[in-house]
Amino acid sequence: MNTTARNGAPPDQPLADTTPYGYGPNDSISDVTENAAITHHTLTLNGKPIAYTARAGHLVTTDAYSSRPGAKVFYVAFTADDATPSSRPVTFFYNGGPGSSSVFLLLGSFGPRRIKTSMPAFTPPAPYVLEDNEDSLLDQTDLVFIDPVGTGYSTAVEPHTNTDFWGVDEDAGCIKQFIKRYLTVFNRWNSPKYLFGESYGTPRTCVLTWLLHEDGVDLNGIVLQSSILDYSQAGNPIGILPTFAADAWFHKKVSLSPVPPDLPKFMDEVSAFASGPYANALNAYPDIDEAVLQHLSDILGIPPIVLKYWQLNPSGGSGSAFLTSLLLDAGLAVGAYDGRVTGIDTGIAEFVAPDSGGNDPTMAAVDGVYTAMWNVYLNDELQYTSVSPFMDLNDLAFDNWDFSHIDPTGAQKGGAGTLYTAGDLAAAMSVNPYLRVFSANGYYDSVTPFFQTFITFQTMPVGSEQIDQNLSVHNYPSGHMIYLDNASRTAMKTDLSSFYGEAQAHVAAIKAAVQPEKTAIEGIARYRRRMSRTPY
Repeated sequence: MNTTARNGAPPDQPLADTTPYGYGPNDSISDVTENAAITHHTLTLNGKPIAYTARAGHLVTTDAYSSRPGAKVFYVAFTADDATPSSRPVTFFYNGGPGSSSVFLLLGSFGPRRIKTSMPAFTPPAPYVLEDNEDSLLDQTDLVFIDPVGTGYSTAVEPHTNTDFWGVDEDAGCIKQFIKRYLTVFNRWNSPKYLFGESYGTPRTCVLTWLLHEDGVDLNGIVLQSSILDYSQAGNPIGILPTFAADAWFHKKVSLSPVPPDLPKFMDEVSAFASGPYANALNAYPDIDEAVLQHLSDILGIPPIVLKYWQLNPSGGSGSAFLTSLLLDAGLAVGAYDGRVTGIDTGIAEFVAPDSGGNDPTMAAVDGVYTAMWNVYLNDELQYTSVSPFMDLNDLAFDNWDFSHIDPTGAQKGGAGTLYTAGDLAAAMSVNPYLRVFSANGYYDSVTPFFQTFITFQTMPVGSEQIDQNLSVHNYPSGHMIYLDNASRTAMKTDLSSFYGEAQAHVAAIKAAVQPEKTAIEGIARYRRRMSRTPY
């Protein structure tokens, strides 16, 4: 990758940012300048060089009615040079938490550069490796990574404070204003537009998609990775059972004879068992069908007597019972974010608090490489330096988050344990027939289990025809951060490339319906052929 100015390209413009950003609930700043470090690079994908410009800096959001400054939001954007804005898609990325910056997606998923990890093993300490990303989506779309208020270098502008933006609706409203500001500054109002949210970023996407629609910004597509759209179902034993079976399968604890050789097929079988015999057994407890109990034991690698003690529910204690029991004989705990990853669970390690997942074995395996290489990348390649520390994960934002939420019908659908945003997604899909939805989950993720995501989609208040036509579901042999698994990231890139193409084909096919009959028939036929290749 060429990190110096190309022949004929403008010179790079480094930026030294001297504004001190605060990340506490009551912090704010007065500075409203919109500066960015600008650098020029080239990435080669599939043998084709893509010249692109990187910008790392801030845009200032404003109040929708008063137009007064609201927050100074940090972003990193990668835009292909010499592209026509009206035909070039732009995708806005963010992670979750709430309280997470977008650095995990930026350096792990589909940006032009990515960290090299040893996942599912612990990535050894420095020196680390930052490499060109052969799975980057830059050949499909421009990429804009957003850090919500209180993360990265994003802070409220006085008289506002950070806590004013720490809520479901307040956060989505702020990001809506950022996106509109970006579209204005860079003349992208007529570009195809997409959102890409991970974890808490998926309920954020549902709310944001509806808010954007209300402001006249209709999206072409959204990507929901590791979804949690119904908090009341977190830990639902039926939804999480297939994930625990996947963990047991990976660690060779499944005692079925023969042991299933194919994970996706095994997951289909366990999903059917979970929604049928297992669901019936939970309802009938303490009356226990011994055959069901034995099958449950065989797929989970947990003795029947222990399952009885758990009342057939391995998800008790947010899944910790299963995660700390599966490999108990080896003194290991299984990662919630990726069940392939293990951590020592004896001595003092047994009592270390997870702190928003930071000490989960999965996150612990990659925290070091992310912290080090983000600082290297930001300072050396993007040429942005700041006097403030970069806030990758803000526990104060999580602790002070307001989970209240008013959905499109005016109903209260919020609460720390009851937040429901699938209704917002259903409303957006109902009013925008062009909106395509790509759902991605990892088989080994018990934080946002793939089967629970499927159940939530099936019960979403929208017509089945819209789900069948506009929603595609993809599961991968990876964890919460699907992209950290090399094979899964490559497979997801292939699926996303099709998704971007099909989203545009979807628009063309429906528009063709207003053309002469022959043109309409041909356009819809092409669309249906594409749709027939889309997995659900």
